[in-house]
Formats: sequence, C-alpha cells, structure tokens
Amino acid sequence: MSKSWTAGSTRAWRSTRAAVLVRDGWTCQLRLPGVCVGQSEPMHVHHTRGKQFGDDPAYLLSACEPCNLALGDPTKLHDRPNEAVTKW
Repeated sequence: MSKSWTAGSTRAWRSTRAAVLVRDGWTCQLRLPGVCVGQSEPMHVHHTRGKQFGDDPAYLLSACEPCNLALGDPTKLHDRPNEAVTKW
C-alpha cells in the first residue's frame, strides 16, 4: 500500500476520482512519449499542480500507472536557477 493511502481514502475522494476517470474516458491524459500505455489497471488520477490545491477536478487528470509514476509529484520538479550570461 502506498504511503499516501495509510490514512485510507475518503468517500469524497473516491467520488471525485470516479468522476475524473469517467470525464476523461478512462484514458491517460498525460501521454508521456515512450512511457504511456493509454489505459492500465489500475488507472490513476494525477494532481497536476500538487495536492496543495486539494481535489479540485480542474487540477486532476486521469493517468495510466506508468505515466503517473514517471511524472511523480509536480511540486518537486524544480528547474535549475537562472544564471546570468556573461560571455558569448
């Protein structure tokens, strides 16, 4: 069991998850090249902006398991800081 599920899921989350999967036709919306399988069992629901935005369906997408696991937590993806160009 995933660490995020140790507290269990709520009825509200299960309802929201089901609505997102139906809305997206049970098909992966992330479609990562070389990773996506389109549909998998189980299908995941990906938080596009991280869980701090809650379970608002506007920030949720259905995802196949390989894509969701490959992408991970969007709040932990950081770009390197910008560096000034001093020479050409």
